[in-house]
Amino acid sequence: QVQLVESGGGLVQAGGSLRLSCTTSGRTGSTYTMAWFRQAPGKEREFLGTITRNSGATYYTDSVKGRFTIFRDNAKNTMYLQMNSLKPEDTAVYYCAATPRNINYMTFRNYDYWGQGTQVTVSS
Repeated sequence: QVQLVESGGGLVQAGGSLRLSCTTSGRTGSTYTMAWFRQAPGKEREFLGTITRNSGATYYTDSVKGRFTIFRDNAKNTMYLQMNSLKPEDTAVYYCAATPRNINYMTFRNYDYWGQGTQVTVSS
């Protein structure tokens, strides 16, 4: 069983930066596709970006492309989400997710493991 723990959320002013971390309990290394999602109150869980298994290719949704960056440190079993130029509309609970399977990575129901979420609040 793989467990994911997010950290790094908090309150930041618009235009600021935050880095979220997602640490896995097992040695997932590069064999898991991992992703970041977020969910604002009253909205569906939204795909932000992914880092794929093996190749480590990254893909992002258009709303965060150029502002958010996903990278991983396999030795630390940790994936990161670097968020720059934050906007009030980025306010949400942020979740990391993981799966060892080949999936459509944009669909949250396809992931097998989830973190508990971390709150990000961007003030205007």
